[in-house]
Amino acid sequence: MQISINKVHRVLKVLALKGLVPCLIILLWMAASRGEWVHPYLLPSPLRVLNAAWDLLTRGELLRHLGVSLRRVLGGFALTMFFAFPLSILIHFFGWLKNLLKGTLEFLRSIPPLSAVPLLILWFGIGEASKTAVIVMASFFPVFLNVLGGLNNVDENWEELSLSLELKKTDYLKDILIPSALPSILTGIQLGISYSWRALMGAEMIAAASGIGYLILDSQEMGRIDRVFVGIVTLGICGWILDRVLMTLFNSWIPWKNIEEGQKW
Repeated sequence: MQISINKVHRVLKVLALKGLVPCLIILLWMAASRGEWVHPYLLPSPLRVLNAAWDLLTRGELLRHLGVSLRRVLGGFALTMFFAFPLSILIHFFGWLKNLLKGTLEFLRSIPPLSAVPLLILWFGIGEASKTAVIVMASFFPVFLNVLGGLNNVDENWEELSLSLELKKTDYLKDILIPSALPSILTGIQLGISYSWRALMGAEMIAAASGIGYLILDSQEMGRIDRVFVGIVTLGICGWILDRVLMTLFNSWIPWKNIEEGQKW
């Protein structure tokens, strides 16, 4: 019983510590709004933002835009995995392929995805294809580089053991290489989804008729800054929830290594 009480105290202490800065920000926001330190048009009160959020929720508009953005991110990221994961494996096994593609990949990695939006619109129009292309451009290299790095950092002794046991390449890949590189692979997935989310918001603000990015831009054009705040806060909350879900899922897959503890920021 004592152990459970101590555990509850630790959890409450951690929650209080993590919630301290958000609470201070909200209090400062309330004070700035009440004292009109900033013009109310530029900084609406928290109550006004809550009312706008409630209005968007009750009319189903917020969830509709959010659902569209999530489908775009997940669909585009699935396409990224389809290309990035096999390419990482091929380059790991075939050094000549790395030499062939290295310059091209480094060139493409240096291009910000949003800078290519005007060209993508010309090529693919303002439909889903251009937004999917932005997601792939944004998420490809975080996935590709982390997967390739994880594969290259696997202990060479495992490969020597597989050769001595005369394992097939497919068995070595499936039973040794990928499990050993799994922490780096999962980190790449987490980063890739995060980059996808941010890039999509920019794409939706340039060419879209739905999505959270479109909601933010449309609200700004109508002078509804409270709705702009709703869109931004929604992005932050959904991004945080998605990150927590991924971390919990990934750490359950590899309990011997905590991904979150190994991350630096």
